[in-house]
Amino acid sequence: MSEPMTQSEGAGEPTRRDFLYIATGMAGAVGVGSFAWPFIDQMRPDASTLAASSIEVNVESLEPGMSLTVKWRGKPVFIRNRTEAEIEEAKAVAVGDLKDPVARNANIAAAAEATDLDRSAGEGKENWLVMIGVCTHLGCIPLGQAGEFGGWFCPCHGSHYDTAGRIRKGPAPENLPVPVFSFVSDSVIKIG
Repeated sequence: MSEPMTQSEGAGEPTRRDFLYIATGMAGAVGVGSFAWPFIDQMRPDASTLAASSIEVNVESLEPGMSLTVKWRGKPVFIRNRTEAEIEEAKAVAVGDLKDPVARNANIAAAAEATDLDRSAGEGKENWLVMIGVCTHLGCIPLGQAGEFGGWFCPCHGSHYDTAGRIRKGPAPENLPVPVFSFVSDSVIKIG
């Protein structure tokens, strides 16, 4: 037969053994946390990466028809001040005729069609186009103001993009992506 329990071993008061289990568990949790923290902490981006996460570009000197290429996050970004003719040419294209009808615009929360307005800087600034300048086929850098559609042309495999950066011909499967950007002032664009 088993011995009867004393009052201190029942459900009422904690015993010394309960205290030791709790103290050992707490010490183990603190030890695991202090051991794991350096590994977790090293995954945070360093200051140079955080500084490169956004850039500001002064586009005051870009006249209509001119382009500028800047480097952001290790990739070229094309900034173009389009002419009225380029805007009208891009607006005239039916979205249904496009190879990739999705906008690929990081500024738009929901999936939108690849209309010229959805790929440009928006209402009132339709002349400004900001795109990541990497061909969506194999990562080459397209040439500006070239190709059959007057936009960008990737000579490596023959992808043709129009004046809104939309793929029109060739092996590239998607439009040139539009990064998150905004106008800080009338002449400064913040990318990222």
